[in-house]
Amino acid sequence: MDDDNRTAGWERRMGIPLAVASLLFLVSYGVRVLGEGLPQPVRDLCLAVTYASWALFVVDYAVRWRLSGEGSAFVHRHWLDSLVVLLPLLRPLRIVRVYDALQDRRRGEPRLALQTRVMLYAGLASTLLGLSAALAVYHYEHRAPGATIRTFGDSLWWAASTLATVGYGDVVPVTLVGRLIAVALMGCGLALLGAVTGSFSSWLMQRFARAGDDAGPPAR
Repeated sequence: MDDDNRTAGWERRMGIPLAVASLLFLVSYGVRVLGEGLPQPVRDLCLAVTYASWALFVVDYAVRWRLSGEGSAFVHRHWLDSLVVLLPLLRPLRIVRVYDALQDRRRGEPRLALQTRVMLYAGLASTLLGLSAALAVYHYEHRAPGATIRTFGDSLWWAASTLATVGYGDVVPVTLVGRLIAVALMGCGLALLGAVTGSFSSWLMQRFARAGDDAGPPAR
């Protein structure tokens, strides 16, 4: 078996476990951020789950790098996976790959059209990314001097307006980490909005072209 087949086999086996680890990471991180009054053993357990999920991502990345045989080129070709390992904010995005992992196991044709899948993935990615960013910003902002993001509700409102590229400016991050998260979220929001808009436009063009074909040539 060559390296490509070994890598594909590993990715199929790890697709669902990594998605579960991503969900556990998000839940455990959220409990630690929002449950400040919880008993210390509970917070310690959540911290252990967070580190365990991170360790699973590191192991997956290391195995795929070893199987690829690409050396340092693997980092450049799989830059998103590299960022997922380094930045906790992006790890929950791996959940959107559950559909592909299940489809690979069925070895069948996708049940959803490409445009529908892109819009579905973009919507799910936006939700997960917005929730992750809201948790992270609330964690760093709510006790900062001069902060306008005091509650998790404020943080959710900020994340939604930032992802939508609206940016009302009523609540804004004041810490360095919060502003770095804001910059990343704005970039992701533009990319996801472009993906949805492009897919929807492509779907409309296909519908119009199909309607034209069904109508046949114009009568003379």
